[in-house]
Amino acid sequence: MFKNKELALQFVRFASVGIISLAVDYGFMIILNEATDMGYFRACAFSYTLSILVNYVLSMRYVFRGREDMSKSKEVTIFMVLSLIGLGLNQMAMWLLVDVLGIFYAMAKILAALMVTSYNFISKKTFLE
Repeated sequence: MFKNKELALQFVRFASVGIISLAVDYGFMIILNEATDMGYFRACAFSYTLSILVNYVLSMRYVFRGREDMSKSKEVTIFMVLSLIGLGLNQMAMWLLVDVLGIFYAMAKILAALMVTSYNFISKKTFLE
């Protein structure tokens, strides 16, 4: 599946950071949806945004090397733009799964995260490394 051992290890680190980020995203989504009247869709957007911050710190420290020819501000900007696209994909998946297909929001969040994971890895590896 992987062409070399380093890419496989990088994907394992990416998946580990992703699990931590998903825990932040999922946990805060549940808390915000259940403890406030903002609803699942806004709660999902807020929790995903928080998870982006956690993901950035962990990804740039443990997963992606970063490029020496890229300034930190450019790196952050690219990471955030790619993450906002991921947020859009996540929100579209949530709407489709919950509002169109009628799947319970907590289960839909897991499915949406699985859908967006490939995009996140490929886009960040392509543009940040």
